Amino acid sequence: MNYAQNILDTIGNTPLVKLNAIAEQLPCLTLAKLETFNPGNSVKDRMALKMIEDAEQQGKISKGATIIEGTSGNTGMGLALACIVKGYKLICTVSDKQSQEKIDILRAVGARVEVCPTNVAPDDPRSYYSVAKRLAKEIPNSFYVNQYDNPSNALAHYESTGPEIWEQTAGKITHFVVGVGTGGTISGVAKFLKEKNPSIKIWGIDTYGSVFKKYHETGEFDQNEIYSYITEGIGEDILPENVDFSLIDHFEKVTDKDAALYTRHLAKKEGIFVGNSAGAAMAGLLQMKEALSPSDVVVVLFHDHGSRYVGKMFNDQWMKKHKFL
Repeated sequence: MNYAQNILDTIGNTPLVKLNAIAEQLPCLTLAKLETFNPGNSVKDRMALKMIEDAEQQGKISKGATIIEGTSGNTGMGLALACIVKGYKLICTVSDKQSQEKIDILRAVGARVEVCPTNVAPDDPRSYYSVAKRLAKEIPNSFYVNQYDNPSNALAHYESTGPEIWEQTAGKITHFVVGVGTGGTISGVAKFLKEKNPSIKIWGIDTYGSVFKKYHETGEFDQNEIYSYITEGIGEDILPENVDFSLIDHFEKVTDKDAALYTRHLAKKEGIFVGNSAGAAMAGLLQMKEALSPSDVVVVLFHDHGSRYVGKMFNDQWMKKHKFL
């Protein structure tokens, strides 16, 4: 008999799928790494489990502990699966720009969710970063995961996502494209791939309102770059320790509108029902098509599932309200 011991055993080994209609303008083979096939429907399942297991081995988590994390939703889902299997409680802090679906899903899998305002500085006591840190100090026997600076985040992708992509492309990959938020996925995958072949290009997708692109190009953390944006799961108003800028060859910014439209295009043209950051990654890749040649093999990673955005990018009224349709 062939079965998993629990839901955590099904994390990883996600498929690589050729993009066709949506990639017609691209001169090369374009492949999507579909992380929606993880049990929590996102790439974050990999690092959530790794962060918990590493903390257990380091003696940072004890029996009956409360796990606390600030999340845009997907890391919280991965942590929830780990907490269910391992017997921990979970508190997630999220910003109020996250979709209601994400909040409802977190509560459905047993997490306590604290919704915090988006339009405040990271060090404001009301921010979802600050609330998570405060709760970790107040609640006994708790562990603050801190995916932004926790090295286990990037290590999970160095150990699993990167090797999978290398094996699935038989080492022929030339470009890796992914939206950047905490930086764990891009940095972990990039480290593995560049160790295999230093000429592989790593392209990070950023959003307007985020500091990544300018900081990468100039070394300046420009507060004037920071403003509220709609795209979920990518971009930051801080510099997470998990973003290894030395491994990233280029950042490409994508508008909220293009991210939303290409999220819908992926569903209608490819039958791939994925989230907002996938639309951003696809739009960004198409913006960079002039840098590609017929011999290239591009892998673009799609972070999460479209079910998280049914009330937003897949809702015509919501799209019209934001003047995206």
